[in-house]
Order: sequence, then structure tokens, then C-alpha cells
Amino acid sequence: MAARARANIRLPPEVCRTLFVRNLPYKISSEEMYDIFGKFGAIRQVRIGVNGETKGTAFVVYEDIFDAKNAVDHLNGFNVCGRYLIVLYYHQNK
Repeated sequence: MAARARANIRLPPEVCRTLFVRNLPYKISSEEMYDIFGKFGAIRQVRIGVNGETKGTAFVVYEDIFDAKNAVDHLNGFNVCGRYLIVLYYHQNK
């Protein structure tokens, strides 16, 4: 029933399955990322930045676009270790 209800919902064009996360604590682990973002649905991949330019950022790829939208709605501005996350939809061409 839920899948049928979701099929009728139109999402804004900027919504996608890949999220770009900024302002992460430098010491955050992949397991912690899966714990935080996994609450909103099945995750396909998490990639955390490790060098000086990408430290504090990550990409999170969800299996379902609705789960990604739910994560953005709930986690943008979420406090992790005293830092407020910035969660955005990632578009490669921009």
C-alpha cells in the first residue's frame, strides 16, 4: 500500500538519491554515519572525505529517493558532536 501511495507523489526536480553532507565532525566513522542516516532508509553507499580539502564532508547514497528526501528534511541542521549538519541534494552537473 505504501509503495502505491508513493508512486502518486510528485517530488521537486532537485530531489535525488545522493546527498552531500557538510560540517561533519572530523573524527566521525562510517558506522556512525550509517547509524545517523540509516534511520531514514536503506543506504547503498557512504563516502567520507579524508584529505584536507574534503575533510568534514561526505556523500550518502540511498536506495530509495523518498528515503533521501526524508533524511534531508530531518537531518539538515541536526546537531552531531556540537556541529550542525548541512545536508544537500548532490547534482554532479552543478
